[in-house]
Amino acid sequence: MLALGESFAKNSPRIIELIGDVGAGKTTFVRGLAKGLGIKEPVTSPSFTISKSYACPNGQTLVHYDFYRLADPGLMQDDLKESIDSPNNITVIEWAESVSNILPENRTIISIIYNDDGSREVTL
Repeated sequence: MLALGESFAKNSPRIIELIGDVGAGKTTFVRGLAKGLGIKEPVTSPSFTISKSYACPNGQTLVHYDFYRLADPGLMQDDLKESIDSPNNITVIEWAESVSNILPENRTIISIIYNDDGSREVTL
């Protein structure tokens, strides 16, 4: 998942929705993406903070959202909309069901299935 995320950094889409169960590798993918974007600081899951931002050396910002704990995103939906609308942001969203009404059609959707044997199936 790290290598896949890192490879995405070369031509990163601006908006990425990650789908997968807990432990599937969504945050690990974001760690790889951050590494590929040149971000040096540690990337952690925003499960409790809802979002985290990381400055890229090229002037862009990687913004990582996790709506797992929010059935109603409230003001965070407005925050997400601002992130999506900013051309300098790369926005990654986990557990996007509660905000699907504001996500653009042209986003990249990555589905990750963690198999019993430890392998993963990734669908774009």
